[in-house]
Amino acid sequence: MTCLGDSKDLNLFGGSMRKDGRIIWEKDGTEMVLIPAGSFEIGDDSELPIHEVELDAFYMDTSQVTVGQFKQFVGDSGYDYDDWDYVAEYSPTNQHPMIYVDWNDAVAYAEWAGKRLPTEAEWEYAARGGLRGKRYPWGDEAPTAEKANYGGNVGKATTVNSYAANGYGLYDMAGNVWEWCAAEYDEDYYQNASSKNLPGPDSGSGRVLRGGSWRNDASALRVAGRINLNPPSVSPNSGFRCVWGSN
Repeated sequence: MTCLGDSKDLNLFGGSMRKDGRIIWEKDGTEMVLIPAGSFEIGDDSELPIHEVELDAFYMDTSQVTVGQFKQFVGDSGYDYDDWDYVAEYSPTNQHPMIYVDWNDAVAYAEWAGKRLPTEAEWEYAARGGLRGKRYPWGDEAPTAEKANYGGNVGKATTVNSYAANGYGLYDMAGNVWEWCAAEYDEDYYQNASSKNLPGPDSGSGRVLRGGSWRNDASALRVAGRINLNPPSVSPNSGFRCVWGSN
């Protein structure tokens, strides 16, 4: 298994270590941060049963993939994508999160970059930022316009990193745009979930998205909140971020 703290291994996979322990992923210029190995209580009072899950360490993009980064991917790879006029309506600059991407687009980007989409368990663990048993990335306090872009309080996506990061240094883990995960959607995921790494079910009804968005109310911003869409679906309020590390 790759030692995620080893700068030599990072160089092999396209990352360069900074003095603060974060890395810059050379392929797309993304800043990534180490999410340490550990355990957490997955779920909440709406996603039951709450139980302990253990995860190995992995790196996660600190920000949602931006319009500028996706343009770089399309230009470098020749990937067939032409919905830029739609993107510009709600994510008008290169520093806004990429939207109008389906699950296959997100996977293609991740593979080009040498990364992957997160599992549901990885996403939820990272979103909690080291807090245990809390409803949102910052704690149990209800969302406000100062904490997140949600509920139409802005009317479109905001540039990435516009709100305070969580305890792991991750931005926009609540609101702005929904984020595609690797997993198939299973409504009984929490009932069937194991206690180690949780790769997700092999089949289901669509693919999972996490985190809520600029269009959704506060309940969608719960760290345990989840929805599903068919893989070819696109919307003005769904995007993604990537991870790197074994699963």
